[in-house]
Amino acid sequence: MVEKTVRGEIFVVDDDPAVRETLSVVLSGVGYDVICFADGAALLAASRSRCPLCIFLDVHIPGRSGLDVLRELHAEDYPAPIFMISGQGDIAMAVDAIKNGALDFIEKPFRGGDIVIRIEEAVGAFARRQLEGQALKAAPLHFPGREPLTAREREVLDLLTSGASNKEAGRQLGISPRTIEYHRANLMKKLGANNAADLMRTALAAARDL
Repeated sequence: MVEKTVRGEIFVVDDDPAVRETLSVVLSGVGYDVICFADGAALLAASRSRCPLCIFLDVHIPGRSGLDVLRELHAEDYPAPIFMISGQGDIAMAVDAIKNGALDFIEKPFRGGDIVIRIEEAVGAFARRQLEGQALKAAPLHFPGREPLTAREREVLDLLTSGASNKEAGRQLGISPRTIEYHRANLMKKLGANNAADLMRTALAAARDL
């Protein structure tokens, strides 16, 4: 009998046993080792000594909310990509999650096949970003008088200024086109751009000054 190769750990945090079971079955079926938690405290305890390939974190969990747990992990620069999931999401909640370090925001109900694709894109993109990270740090863009960009915002800006569409930028970063829209809106706000053309001009001007 041939043993199945384990592709790495994935943490699932949700107080709904049905959601935990569904994600566990789907992800285990394609070779991942799935560790499930019913609340944020259990996840935080595990995160002290382990780092999975990624985390699925529900917004509405007992005790501290998923967003509170996300903020704590983000403040600690926890390296695993985090997908926030919710059956009661809205745009404001999604934006809050993205600003606080979530890789993407996924609304319930979702299809198992779509989740597998999102994970594989995200893990691949995360590995590429780590390899490219030193080059990114070596030549940061500077916008005097403006709020500094996060590493993710810089990545999105680089792709958009290179001519990538929201869909293509999302594919390369392993996130959804809608999440790219959230980042672009925040970039425009930080850089004082009124539209996409303004954003492009500002970014290109900063690049010329390097």
